[in-house]
Amino acid sequence: MAESTAPARPPTAEETALARRTLGVPALVFLIIAASAPLTVLAGGATTSFAITGQTGVPVGYLLLGVILGLFAVGYGRMSTYVQNAGAFYAYVSAGLGVRPGIGTSFLALMTYNAMQIGIYGVFGFTASSIIHDLFGVTLAWWICALVGWLLVAVLGVNRIDLSAKLLAVIVLLEFLVVIVVSLLSLSVAPEGVTAETLMPENWLNGSLGALLAFGMAAFMGFESGAIYSEEAKNPERSVARATYIAVAIISVFYAASSWALAAGLGPSQIVAQAQEWGPDLVFVFLDGKLPALLVNLAAVLFLTSIMAALVAFHNAAARYFFSMGRARVLPAVLGRTGRLSGAPVAGSLTQSGLGLVMIIIFAIAGAGSELGPLFPVLTMFPWLTNAAGFGLVLLLCITSVAALRYFNRDPERHPLFARTIAPLLAAIGLGIIALLIMFNFDVMIDAEGFSVLVILLPGVIIGSGLVGLLWGHYLKRSRPEIYRGVREANIG
Repeated sequence: MAESTAPARPPTAEETALARRTLGVPALVFLIIAASAPLTVLAGGATTSFAITGQTGVPVGYLLLGVILGLFAVGYGRMSTYVQNAGAFYAYVSAGLGVRPGIGTSFLALMTYNAMQIGIYGVFGFTASSIIHDLFGVTLAWWICALVGWLLVAVLGVNRIDLSAKLLAVIVLLEFLVVIVVSLLSLSVAPEGVTAETLMPENWLNGSLGALLAFGMAAFMGFESGAIYSEEAKNPERSVARATYIAVAIISVFYAASSWALAAGLGPSQIVAQAQEWGPDLVFVFLDGKLPALLVNLAAVLFLTSIMAALVAFHNAAARYFFSMGRARVLPAVLGRTGRLSGAPVAGSLTQSGLGLVMIIIFAIAGAGSELGPLFPVLTMFPWLTNAAGFGLVLLLCITSVAALRYFNRDPERHPLFARTIAPLLAAIGLGIIALLIMFNFDVMIDAEGFSVLVILLPGVIIGSGLVGLLWGHYLKRSRPEIYRGVREANIG
């Protein structure tokens, strides 16, 4: 029998459409803040910043970043009223700077979100293994726990987004509750009194500001993800911008206040030494003896669910970039298919899950018999990938600010001066400075002793992904002009 030579059936509109009108402003805010993981930031991010920078001005770093990212959000939020696309950065840069820079940005975004999501499996596996051992006396390898988390994320990723949003809402609310309890306890004991010592200029205007901003940026990772859900938002013209403003304000103020309170609870003169001694366990060491053991254990479990919330949030973001690029045929069209019942980007979700599985296996093999022992994933997989992703995010934000600046100034009469020029310009300058600071402090961020090839390799991979995207865009323009034209028409008109 002769083989059929009929072309494959093109996907229907239903097969390439995300679930519409499922997310309101509260759901978007929870999805955004889940990526930032409040309890993870306090227990992991803030304590790490205190420990590695050796400075007490960590709260100020969060506030300054909030100002810079607030300026970014002005242009970013306004762009969301004109361009709705699950590949937010890629669509905005295409609209503002052109198709080739847009495609380059899409590759950069894919690398960034996948690196962040996959890197978090390292700290999830370690934390889960540690909690199981403490509670039940059972020792499990970190990678077994990571695979269990991977399976849960994979299942949620192919289901309706509002299911993930509801789960994340519960987790985020519980996280906030724990952080508030820690903060109130800290202020109630305050061995050196409740003071503004950590906010004083001498604690951050002393050459440490660059490192404080570089480390603090990780706390905001995911704040921009509201626009990724614009096609699934109930009122994208308003809700995405509103959710982004709310999230930036909450993240910056809440993290600054909670890190200030923790420093007060341990004493400003002791917080750095204590953070260097205990690391992410510092919060739970502080709670021990001040709360019943059951509540301390519950807080530790919530720390784990906090990490899970971040995994789900970044998985959703990466899956939607795969989907957006597949739908535009910049990547294979199969990635642009969604589930008929769930409206979820099933192919993109499965692809992201596949990458996560491969990387977990690679690091599990690499860590077998390592002298680092159980700490292997939190000293390699987690800092290497997530710090590279933080660098990638800052580059994405900077490029997008420039794109917004150009997009709005094509028709200046329709946009106020602050939104079209002042805010995007200041954001681009601030973010460009932060990108340089991260590069100069990258050896510290991955705790490299002396010169390490990773200081060049990891940022190089991030930058290289964008360059590969630019070359791919050039290829599409010359050899697949119909695809190139389609991207232009979808985002530029």
